[in-house]
Amino acid sequence: MDIKKCSLFADVAETGNFTKSGERLGYTQSGVSHILKSLEEEVGFPLFLRTKQGVKLTANAQLLLPTVRSLLALHENLEQIINEINGLETGELTIATFASISIHWLPKIIHQFQQIYPNINIRLMEGGTDDIVKWVEDDLADFGFVSGRQLNQLEFIPLCDDPLMAILPKDYPVPESGCFNITDFQGQNFIISATGTDYDVHYALDTSKVAPNILFSSKDDHAIISMTANKLGISILPKLVIRNFENQILAYPLEPFYQRTLGIAVKSRAMMSPAAVKFFNLTKEMLPQLT
Repeated sequence: MDIKKCSLFADVAETGNFTKSGERLGYTQSGVSHILKSLEEEVGFPLFLRTKQGVKLTANAQLLLPTVRSLLALHENLEQIINEINGLETGELTIATFASISIHWLPKIIHQFQQIYPNINIRLMEGGTDDIVKWVEDDLADFGFVSGRQLNQLEFIPLCDDPLMAILPKDYPVPESGCFNITDFQGQNFIISATGTDYDVHYALDTSKVAPNILFSSKDDHAIISMTANKLGISILPKLVIRNFENQILAYPLEPFYQRTLGIAVKSRAMMSPAAVKFFNLTKEMLPQLT
């Protein structure tokens, strides 16, 4: 099975649009149709159904997709190893990440990486924990920057700890101890990170047996900060998330202390591509100046 056909099949599965995938991969719309028709003849069954919203996979195509994505990941890894042996440093690297890491860590790391490896192309995918785990499991991302909770069967490589902070409106009474006791959230109007986006805040509340009055749930950390600043409730967020927003809210460490551990999640550390290993090593090297 031709690797270019597989690549186009996987891309259309992602975009749901022949034209968009053709533009991304350099094919005309007729070229896309011809290649996918050839692939359908090769496998012996239809792959796509046309809908008003675009195209979607047939049931049989859905069975193929995970294996095709694994094949493409292995092929990219193979290409990178061959290029490395030949003294060439080229390839593709897809990184899944929290928004806070893409804001505060990745710009400087990617800039430095591209200075060293200008021929390795990088793509970012932003989401919450569940998104990142699924993208890595489905071979849509080489690895994911994520917290160490709820990672299913993925391997986790820790990088650093990030304290959880109580965040409060600017006129909230200042705690005398300089810390906010987590039990003081009991019954308070609260804005919580959506389940699946974050597990660390939920873990802190659950293990402390604290039940705030949850008014809002959001996947967007910045929305939680804005709602807190506008006195819709109080909340808990990681320290990295609230960096550069200290002028809008008050932030205090929790008592007892809670933190999340940030690192990367991979299917297998031993099977990381050369480009992924290079990026991870550079991240470890640069992290002290970023945290």
